[in-house]
Amino acid sequence: MRVKEEIIGKEVLDNSAVIIGKVKDVEVNFETRELEAFVVSKGGISQDLGISKSETLVPYDMVKMIGDKILLKSTVEGGMED
Repeated sequence: MRVKEEIIGKEVLDNSAVIIGKVKDVEVNFETRELEAFVVSKGGISQDLGISKSETLVPYDMVKMIGDKILLKSTVEGGMED
């Protein structure tokens, strides 16, 4: 899926421009063909190696803008602890 290839790896920032992490995967509803959520994991070498265990699901309706980075409408609560 082309959208998935363009989104994975983008940095995700909350509404205060604090980096939450990077998009690891996307969830798509194949019946409606709509993007539903991003799986975001903390950055760093553990993510690059694919062993990061700290991740959260960010619903697509929390997204304010997608460009070089993904900007959220608010902060993400929980799920990003070490």
